[in-house]
Amino acid sequence: MEQEPQVVGIDFGTTNSSVALLRQGKVIEVPFESRAESSRSSRSLLYLERDRERNGPSAIRSWTGAEAVEQYLEANEEEVQKRLIQSLKSHLAARNLTGTEIFSRQYRFEELVARILRDLRRRSSEVFGFEVTKAVVGRPVMFVNAANESDNAFAEQRLRTALSDAGFSDITFAMEPIAAARAYQAAHAIQGITLIGDFGGGTTDFSLLNVTRGKSRVLASTGVALAGDAFDARIVRRLISPALGSDSFSLSFGKELSALPAWVYRRLENWHTLSFLRTREVRDMLRVAERRSTEPEKIHALREVVEDDLGYLLHRAVQRVKAELSEATEATFLLDTGNLRLQQQVARSDFETWIAPELEQMTRGITALLEEAGIPATEVDQVFLTGGTSLVPAVKRIFRERFANAEFKSGDVFTSVAQGLARIAQDIS
Repeated sequence: MEQEPQVVGIDFGTTNSSVALLRQGKVIEVPFESRAESSRSSRSLLYLERDRERNGPSAIRSWTGAEAVEQYLEANEEEVQKRLIQSLKSHLAARNLTGTEIFSRQYRFEELVARILRDLRRRSSEVFGFEVTKAVVGRPVMFVNAANESDNAFAEQRLRTALSDAGFSDITFAMEPIAAARAYQAAHAIQGITLIGDFGGGTTDFSLLNVTRGKSRVLASTGVALAGDAFDARIVRRLISPALGSDSFSLSFGKELSALPAWVYRRLENWHTLSFLRTREVRDMLRVAERRSTEPEKIHALREVVEDDLGYLLHRAVQRVKAELSEATEATFLLDTGNLRLQQQVARSDFETWIAPELEQMTRGITALLEEAGIPATEVDQVFLTGGTSLVPAVKRIFRERFANAEFKSGDVFTSVAQGLARIAQDIS
């Protein structure tokens, strides 16, 4: 019997990553397990810590995925130095970011990405029973911060280097929305014009396909460099930052000035960058601001967030309230760490007002897609949406109103792309 090709599909995402393999016509997804959870996707993050009592490379250890979160939350800062890094994919196109210093050691950017990919490869090899070295890897139509195709090529090459560093020897890239379409085709008997919307943590991709007799032809593809992370940032800016003093003032020589510079609060909007505020200079600035502020209790709450490194817990609460607003018209934001408690009601209507600029960008992306393909919205037969942001009612509404005549389908919000990549892997192998 001919041996089935051992090529996996890898969806390396901004927020979550997943791996799948097509075996005997069935897609097998890699489960990722930790003490607290079992999931078909792994968090795309890296945690490093350094033993304060030891020196040398052996003093530094790293974890990825859910284990990284657990280790990060449990680590005693009196015993170890900590660094938690997320959303590395969103920096692939940043030419000025070549690396960073962690615990007095310089790391190449690709080396940090490779640590996440290496653990994906190791776990996949365990599950599938062979050494995984060949993969079809998804990529967005437009990488975050990519202004042109040259930037896209640069980002793709950096990802290829990281994959090679992680032990992959045979790498093929496929567009993520095309992979989502492949998964959609496998699940539904479709014919006609199909629009695919793939919503990730950092990018949103749209593709328009013409499907006939089981085969699809891409009519147009486009990407928007925003998605779930941008929605989270809006919640932090409009709901959380004011409770932590972003609108507070201090008195200086009889004049009212902002209690703190705006860049401090921009760090809050992406939880993995909050740890950058944990420097001696920033801590001194916060203590001075608390003494001078007209609302010292708010600056004190911000100090608690920074000094206790509560970025992960804060953004987990943000994601929770965002998910609740997809089911209800009102929800309660709650962050309760014992030392700090932030609680506030938020209405879905307010949230939709906050994310209006992002919704408008998505709308423009859809318009550009239709114009490129020369297809009016009324001729679209099916719409397939995947990714966590596709659950947001305001996002759904954009498509329902624009494509009123189309049939709507949805796939697994986290693993549809990996499933499609696994099918593409079999096709091209």
